[in-house]
Amino acid sequence: MADKIAHTAEGVPEDAMRRLAELKPGSPGSIFTSDLSVNEFLLVKEAGFRPLGLVLGSSIYHVGLQVARWGKSQELDVLSQAMYHARELAMTRMEAEADALGADGIVGVRLEVEFKEFGNDVAEFIAIGTAVKDDGSGQHGNVTWRNNKNQPFTSDLSGQDFWTLIRAGYAPLGMVMGSCVYHIAHQRFGAALGNIGKNVELEQFTQALYDARELAMARMQAEAEALHAEGIVGVQLRNHSHTWGSHTTEFFALGTAVRPLRADHQIQRPTMVLSLD
Repeated sequence: MADKIAHTAEGVPEDAMRRLAELKPGSPGSIFTSDLSVNEFLLVKEAGFRPLGLVLGSSIYHVGLQVARWGKSQELDVLSQAMYHARELAMTRMEAEADALGADGIVGVRLEVEFKEFGNDVAEFIAIGTAVKDDGSGQHGNVTWRNNKNQPFTSDLSGQDFWTLIRAGYAPLGMVMGSCVYHIAHQRFGAALGNIGKNVELEQFTQALYDARELAMARMQAEAEALHAEGIVGVQLRNHSHTWGSHTTEFFALGTAVRPLRADHQIQRPTMVLSLD
């Protein structure tokens, strides 16, 4: 087929690579694109970075089938792996676009999942953010912004939080995540009947949800350790049932791994401003 879309090794379409080439600083007519708000854009600039362009990665993924036992709480590892791998593909393609721009990192990253009408088991995973580069003003010294895997840093922090992080002497290393798809056992009819009218903890459900969240958190932490991070900020712990029904849900942990830039982490205290109106 003559107009078939060609892709690079990372799975990024050649049309996207041509668009990115036009956004490179110094290219004739180059302009940056960004999904940052005006306030975020100005604060990122104030932090010593210039936006290069909007970068994205996408993966249409078929999520497989795994049968769970009706009365047993358990991780559905086939589904956990699918949800993680699909997001990883989208993130990798977004990072490849940033790399093509010569970016130091990506800020304001959004990671979204949308199940499509093609079928209940087909979803699009999208990663999108604004690629940025040190503006060369020298305010950061000789900082190497890429992480220990020689990849541009990624962060889902807002522009305001990113400014505060940099000013406080920390650098983002990368977005880290952990996923766990878990089946929560159904309550037996006799037990459910016996609980009618009572205030009572459903210990089996409590333990299942606790275990699932812990698995997601542990996997996120393992990613941060692989980046040699000092910690993770802005952690979010989400759960989604997607299309699997009420007793199967995904627990997803997400945050930004950081490292210190200097020993002093003090920032200027805000001053009170009184309006004269």
